[in-house]
Amino acid sequence: MALLINTHFRLAKESLHRNRGRTFLSALGIAIGVASIVLILSLTGGINKLISTNDSKENANLILVRPSMAKDTTKSVIDELSSNNQFTKSNLTLEDVENIKKIENVANVAPIAISSAPITANEKSHGPFNVVASNRDIYSVINLPLYSGEYPNDKMPENACLIGYDAAMTLFGGPEALTQTLIYNGQRFIVMGVLERQEDPINYNGVDFDNSIIINVDYAKTFETSIQIQQINIRTSTTGQVGDTASIIKSELVKVKGENTVQVVTGNDDLHPAGSLLSIVSTMLTIVAGISIIVGGVGIMNIMLVSVSERTREIGIRKAVGATASNIMMQFLFESTILSICGGLMGFALGYVGAFLIQLVTPFAPHISWEIVGITAIVSLVTGVLFGLYPAVKAATKDPIVSLKFYR
Repeated sequence: MALLINTHFRLAKESLHRNRGRTFLSALGIAIGVASIVLILSLTGGINKLISTNDSKENANLILVRPSMAKDTTKSVIDELSSNNQFTKSNLTLEDVENIKKIENVANVAPIAISSAPITANEKSHGPFNVVASNRDIYSVINLPLYSGEYPNDKMPENACLIGYDAAMTLFGGPEALTQTLIYNGQRFIVMGVLERQEDPINYNGVDFDNSIIINVDYAKTFETSIQIQQINIRTSTTGQVGDTASIIKSELVKVKGENTVQVVTGNDDLHPAGSLLSIVSTMLTIVAGISIIVGGVGIMNIMLVSVSERTREIGIRKAVGATASNIMMQFLFESTILSICGGLMGFALGYVGAFLIQLVTPFAPHISWEIVGITAIVSLVTGVLFGLYPAVKAATKDPIVSLKFYR
C-alpha cells in the first residue's frame, strides 16, 4: 500500500512539474481564495483580541447592564452602527443605579452617561470631547491609572474632574494640567487628575478615555436637563456567584421596566456591544471569500479534465498492463489534491503577508492560531478532492481499447 501511494505521489509530481506554468496558474486560483479567508480570519481575530475583555482575573466579577429595545437581530446590528441612536434612547436611570446597589453581592456600581461636546480651555474652544458623567465607583469598576493628581474624593469640590492624557495635551499643551480649569456646557470644572495614556479606544465601555473628561454625575444633574445612562458597570464582592447576581439584577430591573428592556452580561460573555456586528460581518466576508475558493476549484477541475484528455493514451497503456480503475482514479485525485494543497500553502503565506501589511496602517494586529492553519488545510484538501473527483472518475472509466487508439 505504501509503495502504491508513493508511486501515485511520484507520478502526480512528475505530471505537475511537466506543466509548471499551468500548474502555477491553477494553484494561484486556490491561493487567492485561501488568502482571502486567512486575511479575514486573522484580522477579525486580531480585532476580537483587541476588544476582548474576557480576562478571568480582571473581569471575572464584572457585570454590565445595557438598554435593550427588544429588536430583531438585523435592527440591533443597524443600531449598533449608530452610537447616537443608543445614546438618546437609553431607558436606564440613576434610580436603577441606586436599586442595584441594594442587591446582595454587589460591591460597586458605576453609571456611564456619555455626551460629546466642545470644551473651552484658556479661552479657546477644542473638541468635541467625550464627557463621561459617573460616580466615584467608576475608579473601582474600571482600571483607570493616574498619570498625576488623585481621584475625586469628599474633600474636593463637586466640579472636580479627571481628564484623559490626550485631552490634556490638546487642551493645555501637556499632561501637567492639575488645577487647570475648563468649561463644559457653561460650567467651570477644575482638573484634579490626569489619566495615564490608555491606548485602547475600542473597549466594552465604548469610551476613548484618552480623549475624555470624567465629571461627577450628581453635579451634572444640576445643569443637565436629563441624564442618559448608556451603561451601568457593576463589580461583585465575590466571583463565585456572578451569574446568580446578574440574574437577580435582571429580574429586579424587569419588574420595573418590563420584559426585553434590559441586557445584562457578565465577564464571561462578549462584553463589547459591537461583538455581534463583528461576527456577522466576518461571516459574510468569509462566505464571499468562499466563492473565490469555488472559482479556484472549478479552475482545477478544468485543468484536470484537459490533463485527462491529453493523457488518454497513457491511461490506456496503464490499464492494458493491469492498472485498475481505482488506481487510475487515485492517480488523478492525488494530482488535484497536491495542486490544491500547494495553492493552499501559497494562500496561507499570502494571507498573512497581507495581514501584516495592513497592520502597518491600522491598530489591528493579525491573529495567528492553529484554528486558521486547520481551516486552511481542510479547505485545500476538500477542494482538491471535491473538484478532482469528476476528472478522476472520467479517467478511470475510459475504455482501454479506445484509449490505446488515441493520438495527440
